[in-house]
Amino acid sequence: QVQLVESGGGLVQAGGSLRLSCAASTRTFSSYGMGWFRQAPGKEREIVATISRSGGSTYYADSVKGRFTISRDNAKNTVYLQMNSLKPEDTAVYYCAAALVPGLYAYWGQGTQVTDSS
Repeated sequence: QVQLVESGGGLVQAGGSLRLSCAASTRTFSSYGMGWFRQAPGKEREIVATISRSGGSTYYADSVKGRFTISRDNAKNTVYLQMNSLKPEDTAVYYCAAALVPGLYAYWGQGTQVTDSS
């Protein structure tokens, strides 16, 4: 069982930046691929970015490519999402998730809200 706790959300003006963090309670964090997802009001949850176990491979949704960066620190059991040049349409609850089997995200955090304050 893996527990994930996100932090770092908040109010931000368009064009601003935020860094989300997700701390995992597991001794085998490096065994998990990690991902960030988001769900905006009235919309389905969508993938934002993923990162491989070692951090050597990443994926970004087209909507965030060039603005968001996913990274991880396996020594700290933490995955990050650096969000720059935020847009109103980035407003959503952001969730991190862990996958022991590639692509199968079985563990989810409670989410952190990111809101455009413009």
